[in-house]
Amino acid sequence: MAQDILWRPAAKQVEATNLSRYLRWLETERGLRFDGYDDLWRWSVADLEAFWGSIADYFDVRFSAAPERVLADRAMPGGNWFPGARLNYAKHALARSGSQPALICRGETGTRREFSRADLRREVGAARAGLLRLGVKRGDRVVAYLPNDAEAVIAFLATASLGAIWSSCPPEFGVESVLDRFRQIEPKVLICVDRYEYNGRVYDRSSDLAQIIGSLPTLGAAVIVRAAGSPSGDTSEAPRRLFWEELTTERDELTFEPVPFDHPLWILYSSGTTGLPKAIVQGHGGILVEHLKQLALHTDLGIGDRFFWYTTTGWMMWNYLVSGLLLGTTIVLYDGSPGWPDLMALYRLANEEAVTCFGVSAPFLMACRAAGLEPGRQFGFEALRALGSTGAPLPAEGFDWVYEHVKSHVWLGSLSGGTDVCTGFVGPNPLQAVRRGRIQCRSLGARVEAFDEDGQAVTGQVGELVITEPLPSMPLFFWNDESGERYRDSYFDHWPGAWRHGDWIEFDEDGSSVIYGRSDSTLNRGGVRMGTSEFYRAAAELPEVEDCVIVDTGSLDREGKLWLFVVLTEGIVLDAALAGRIRSHLRKRLSPRHGPDEIRAIPEVPTTLSGKKLEVPIKRILAGEPVENAVNVGTLKNPESIAALVATL
Repeated sequence: MAQDILWRPAAKQVEATNLSRYLRWLETERGLRFDGYDDLWRWSVADLEAFWGSIADYFDVRFSAAPERVLADRAMPGGNWFPGARLNYAKHALARSGSQPALICRGETGTRREFSRADLRREVGAARAGLLRLGVKRGDRVVAYLPNDAEAVIAFLATASLGAIWSSCPPEFGVESVLDRFRQIEPKVLICVDRYEYNGRVYDRSSDLAQIIGSLPTLGAAVIVRAAGSPSGDTSEAPRRLFWEELTTERDELTFEPVPFDHPLWILYSSGTTGLPKAIVQGHGGILVEHLKQLALHTDLGIGDRFFWYTTTGWMMWNYLVSGLLLGTTIVLYDGSPGWPDLMALYRLANEEAVTCFGVSAPFLMACRAAGLEPGRQFGFEALRALGSTGAPLPAEGFDWVYEHVKSHVWLGSLSGGTDVCTGFVGPNPLQAVRRGRIQCRSLGARVEAFDEDGQAVTGQVGELVITEPLPSMPLFFWNDESGERYRDSYFDHWPGAWRHGDWIEFDEDGSSVIYGRSDSTLNRGGVRMGTSEFYRAAAELPEVEDCVIVDTGSLDREGKLWLFVVLTEGIVLDAALAGRIRSHLRKRLSPRHGPDEIRAIPEVPTTLSGKKLEVPIKRILAGEPVENAVNVGTLKNPESIAALVATL
């Protein structure tokens, strides 16, 4: 085990962490002492009331009305957290004022805007006043069709301050993808752009925007955020259309509507790659205590840090990033492509803005590795102390690349969770060593286990990832799911009372883990089960293969074919000889059963906007399901890739 350690915190670093300070506080204020992190974790999931009560006290959660208790019902689904409490998420995000930076906003072309804490409070107050003039009140839905820029953060916090409910999509989403989401929740106000920049190009969305506005009959107004230098446009349709400057023209005192702990804060969506996306509702209090815990204790963020994660407004990592404001952290936003003008763009930003915690997706890191990048040669990264990875499992080779070619002494925190809970339930730990290819720990308060087929917790073998105690940030409900049937079917159909997440995971004795991919896309060959991430690691060793996606068409009761779709390096052609070498390599590295039956060359692997490969939708297409039923093309990062893949069949 010692030989696979890539980083270990020094004793002085450990002492200075938020997690160590919290442990000292528990001893002083609660009389609790713990023998290491594992002991602390076991307490946190055994005594949920004591743990989550300590989080609220330690972080000074500002209750307008005190809770009657911490947890009135620990059933799943249906956990009843902090009954009787009144609070507001935005009040905590905007608790600090002064000249220190709250937001730094960067764009592809080098544009830069900075907002101090006082600036942000002032802008949110103005947006709040504008929303009030438009008739927005507690419980109304305000939706956004916005890029990852300041106006999205300002509008969200203004919405939350009113007790209204936020939801957002990035402007690269197609019309139907936006309407699939927003029509479900009947919004009152839309805040939007009519163009955006990406990959060095400007995309005009004015006609799409008109279609979106015309297809949302509940809208009272559409607020358009204009790019600098853009024409004033036609506002003859007002009051259904006005500009951001008009919304924020009046300054008003910033106040916050006290709402119940379980009052809806925002609506997130499942990927929607297959059918109508689930509209997942999460609450003010649950998100507040979860993000305070996760960002402070597990990511070690605080005042003086600069926190960046590459994301769009359509991914839960945007919401996670914005919550850095809860801790007085400066959040750094980037609007644009991570690959323009080249793959060094985000590293350049991290160096220039003195980012201390730099977050990206695992596929992005692997793309940098495949491209032979060496950011550490070009940039000093003096401020960088932590690098985060999520969106897909980061293989061991990705860990090696970070330590060899980004920074040799950096805390690499791999995080896994989901939109469903808007957090990670396994992730980084500032007290422990980083082991090659492994996620460091189970998160505090998250009783995460690996279940075998009989529903028994296992260690040292792959099992289904389950959560067996409630988390405060679990969905309150799905929108338009009055009976709760769709919610129960999504997570609790297999083991009643246990949340089945849909991933394969293996825990080691030290609490670290490896995610092996989605359990519904498992490769099951002759009784030998394997996660797709193992397959991808083996395929990445082939110099001819730049990327790939693997699909098993079999099921529990029958064996099917193993289809491999490969993106080949430039100049390489798929012929019988290369197909033979690929099969031979995979059989040798994995098992004789895991040689692909069919191999096809494709120009690009279809992925979601967060970089996840479309294994399950492709499986449905291979089973004969029409493409339009198997995948919502408008939700893909590369919509044309599906047609190209289908053309090879």
